Amino acid sequence: MSFAALGLSEALVRAVTERGYTSPTPIQAKAIPAVLSGGDLLAGAQTGTGKTAGFVLPILQRLSTTAARKPAAAGARPIRVLILVPTRELAAQVEESVAAYARYLKVSSTVVFGGVNINPQIDRLRRGVDILVATPGRLLDHAGQRTVDLSGVEVLVLDEADRMLDMGFIHDIRRVLKLLPVQRQNLLFSATFSDEIKALADGLLNRPALIEVARRNAAADTVRQRVLPVDKARKRELLSQLVREHNWFQVLVFTRTKHGANRLAEQLSKDGIASLAIHGNKSQNARTRALGEFRSGSLQVLVATDIAARGLDIVELPHVVNFDLPNVPEDYVHRIGRTGRAGAEGEAVSLVSPDEFGLLRDIERLIRREIPRQTIAGFELDPHARNEPEIDDRPPRPPRRPVRGDASRTAPRQGARAFAGGHGGARPTASPPVQPPPTIATPARSAPGLAPVARPRGVGGFRGRPGRSGR
Repeated sequence: MSFAALGLSEALVRAVTERGYTSPTPIQAKAIPAVLSGGDLLAGAQTGTGKTAGFVLPILQRLSTTAARKPAAAGARPIRVLILVPTRELAAQVEESVAAYARYLKVSSTVVFGGVNINPQIDRLRRGVDILVATPGRLLDHAGQRTVDLSGVEVLVLDEADRMLDMGFIHDIRRVLKLLPVQRQNLLFSATFSDEIKALADGLLNRPALIEVARRNAAADTVRQRVLPVDKARKRELLSQLVREHNWFQVLVFTRTKHGANRLAEQLSKDGIASLAIHGNKSQNARTRALGEFRSGSLQVLVATDIAARGLDIVELPHVVNFDLPNVPEDYVHRIGRTGRAGAEGEAVSLVSPDEFGLLRDIERLIRREIPRQTIAGFELDPHARNEPEIDDRPPRPPRRPVRGDASRTAPRQGARAFAGGHGGARPTASPPVQPPPTIATPARSAPGLAPVARPRGVGGFRGRPGRSGR
């Protein structure tokens, strides 16, 4: 089957061909006609199968052949398509794909995300765009400053929806939905297709078409997986040996913590292996520079936290290494999905210490297969070695401030079920009984010999240094 056979225009087929694609992937072959039909869609496919083109191409086809429903202000275009994504890197990648596929069309696009100056984004939005790619937080910043108008949106896309749920964006998504017109097409795309995603779809989509082109939570068959048991203290030594002996280049290494990523990148650099770290504490300019060097091949190793598990698209990335196994089994699928993309072969190596054997069992249970073990000579497990789990360096998420009239903001996070409106949520619980304030015995100010009087702390004349009672 060709792209032209799916109903795409000559301009789009030309742009796709210049990108090196001649025939659609299974998700594209099913999603493109479904999106062109105008109905809602729930689509799940494993990472690296071409989900982005699956919704971008038919959206561009529709925009190029239909006029905007909302009249545009003088000199400006109404935003007709909103694509929400969880991370900055994925936002930049999706908008890059939009611009590339729209090369021969009169369709404009831009991207907004945090970590960079907001003023250039404001200027671009004022000039008007057809397609806006955004992360939820920065989009709400623009909405709060009234620098974005979403009242003309015709198509809403939630890309990597499962990751947005994992990152706690459910309340931000609900706020964004209130800014959109009721009549619109909704497309929900996800690398994993969990029951929680179905609950989200129940509250968002209207009789959607359902597409699932691969078994849930499955890694690509083109990725060769293996586990190398090794003591935690010798992981860096083993990684350096693998990179040098096999002359690996463009190695993407995942750590569990930001501090661990920085430390590992520094150690590898001391070993003579060009390495940089990328994580949430890095500035956007530093992250963009590191990714640019890695894509060009001038950087041998990129050490990343799970921020790079989604949205990092590197052509023919050969090696992914799990220096630490993720706490969430689904993240393993996304990590190794950075290699073996679009039918290319790749290798995923996991350095697993004894304290991570439980995490490994959870991953194997999720992907429904046992990952082959291989012991490297000289790195056999030492039964007397200390293998203690690394402490996560992510700070606890601060509680949200309650909003008047929105009880859900004060309730614990319920994921997709809280979004689905009535499909779940926390049951009401009885308020705990009010405890009386503790009392302290203070001497009475009456005649000597009288018993001391019990007074509540901080009530009725307790005297002491300022702030003493608030400790």
